[in-house]
Amino acid sequence: MIPPLEALERLRQGNRRFANGVRRTEALSQEKREQFVAGQAPFATVLACSDSRMPVEQIFDQGYGDLFVIRVAGNIAAPSQIGSAEYAALHLGATLLVALGHTGCGAVGATLESLRKPDAPLSDNLEAIVRRIRPAVEPLLEAASLDDQDALLNEAMRANVRITVQTLRRDSEILRNLMDEGRLLVVGAAYSLKSGKVEFFDEAPDVFSRKTEKE
Repeated sequence: MIPPLEALERLRQGNRRFANGVRRTEALSQEKREQFVAGQAPFATVLACSDSRMPVEQIFDQGYGDLFVIRVAGNIAAPSQIGSAEYAALHLGATLLVALGHTGCGAVGATLESLRKPDAPLSDNLEAIVRRIRPAVEPLLEAASLDDQDALLNEAMRANVRITVQTLRRDSEILRNLMDEGRLLVVGAAYSLKSGKVEFFDEAPDVFSRKTEKE
């Protein structure tokens, strides 16, 4: 079990390798796959959008047994996703939980469209997703400064990630207790489809800056 800040730095470094076109040769080796047949001990959980353009293990340059990945449209935190995150943290020892959104998110875009056209029909199942994203993006439609639709979608995506982080922290006593004990870090992040880079949000601590402050 590695400390939460070390887990965060491992993801940062992995994404830097990915964005620069450098990959670890052992990440998906046959030998490593065989090591995890009997069990798993992922160091981080990633609650990500289901978008096919965001292969989570690849963008963090991780391999077999490294990440516990939960994927759902719009990276929402419904009970089943929260329960999965609890399992990874409590029973598998994952010390980092990342809510990961991405540019050009279709689920966020669909939510914005449903707010513009409230009479447009949605299936009950799609409505369940949109309903969880709506509180994050609704205030942005009222902001006159966001006339650019691409900028609006990007801001809405980031707001949705922050709502997901808040939900994870608020709606799970298990996750809160682990956070209070210093055994879990919960942060938000956004992946750029264009650059391949992951931006961890302002509230995500920087490992090296903390080391500098201590020194």
